[in-house]
Amino acid sequence: MAAARRFLSGNAFRHTTKGCVVRSSLRFFGSHETLPWNSRMPDRQFEFMRDILNAPSPVGFESSMTEGVILPYFAPLLDKHGWDAVQFKGNSGLVIDTAPGRTDMHTVMIVGHCDKIRMQVRHVSKDGKIYIDSDSFLPGTLLGNEVTIFSRDGSGYKAIKGGTVEAHGAIHFVDAGTKTGKDDLYIELGLSGTDRKDQVIEAGIRAGDPILLDRPIKRSFGENAFSGAYLDNGLGCFVTAETARLMAEYLSEGNSAFKNVRVLFAFASHEEIGRFGSRVLASTFSPDVLIGVDVNHDYVGAPNVGKKRFPDIEMGKGVTICTGSITSPALNNMLEDLAAKHDIPVQFDVRGRDTGTDAMAGVLASIDTVATSVGFPIRNMHTVSECGNTSDVLASIHLLHNFLLHLEHSATPAESWKQQHPRLDL
Repeated sequence: MAAARRFLSGNAFRHTTKGCVVRSSLRFFGSHETLPWNSRMPDRQFEFMRDILNAPSPVGFESSMTEGVILPYFAPLLDKHGWDAVQFKGNSGLVIDTAPGRTDMHTVMIVGHCDKIRMQVRHVSKDGKIYIDSDSFLPGTLLGNEVTIFSRDGSGYKAIKGGTVEAHGAIHFVDAGTKTGKDDLYIELGLSGTDRKDQVIEAGIRAGDPILLDRPIKRSFGENAFSGAYLDNGLGCFVTAETARLMAEYLSEGNSAFKNVRVLFAFASHEEIGRFGSRVLASTFSPDVLIGVDVNHDYVGAPNVGKKRFPDIEMGKGVTICTGSITSPALNNMLEDLAAKHDIPVQFDVRGRDTGTDAMAGVLASIDTVATSVGFPIRNMHTVSECGNTSDVLASIHLLHNFLLHLEHSATPAESWKQQHPRLDL
């Protein structure tokens, strides 16, 4: 994308969209006259969600989502509303800044992570088997699934399709009690001949190439349900983008620009390997409030976990709010009160030292920020058939939008958070 660029800080630059090629335009969905989370997600909105979730953005290669889908989506808004898109040198994260340079405003960062867990090529055997690392997948869940291998092709990358994940061949060759281990996994390309390894090498496949599951997002049988690979965490990026879209729609309806709140709509890299991307974003901008948006577990629907006494979080019952850990009780209370005011269903999760999400970015970056994590329960996390509910996703979008409106209209100063720590002795 051609753009005028100037450095924002040591590791980021800002650009506008003059001279760029816009591949998509802003799309508006739904009506404020009804409660969207009680209705079927409109098809065009679902298609945009699918575009984000289908972007091939494994860890370290997140630009297919940030630059290929999200940045073009925001392009019409940057000049229209005076927003900026900030990109980084060391990672392919993206921040949409609604008030560039305004360090005097109450700054809120809403962050989803755009990286997907992936498999990687580890070794090519003489008979053409491509042995792989399974990353954060349970090995047995991968068997028989179609995959795409991404291999370097000159200055770019090519997608090699037609392979499946295998481990044991036919059932006839293994004992009934055999368990699948990560070292057993390989990609079967259906090659023949005595030079099968050479065929793999000639195709450009080599150690370290990322591999993704081929499983597009589609609606399921259950009401408002949908399934596919990699809901974790394209859904958080979708919610972040749609919250920005509601803010843009609010401004386009004739309302004045936000004067009190600066919003950083952030799409972070490297979450799955340690929240490394979001801590860079948080360190760069030092937001007053940081809200991580990520998938959560449907503990009610998860098999064999009843005795562990997890919270009764369930798919289709609303947005989740994380309690405990480094989360701010004042921020959580505000979100809970806003949800009640707007009839938005919420559920509460309980965490220990770590939220498990990008809500930890402020602590990891050693900055002073009010933080929490919001999400939406899904089933079968880190499998080819993750399952979610659009009503939970829509509820989270509108909760975050109403939170931003509340901060703006109440003109709440950022310093007021210092006086909002609840005391249990009063």
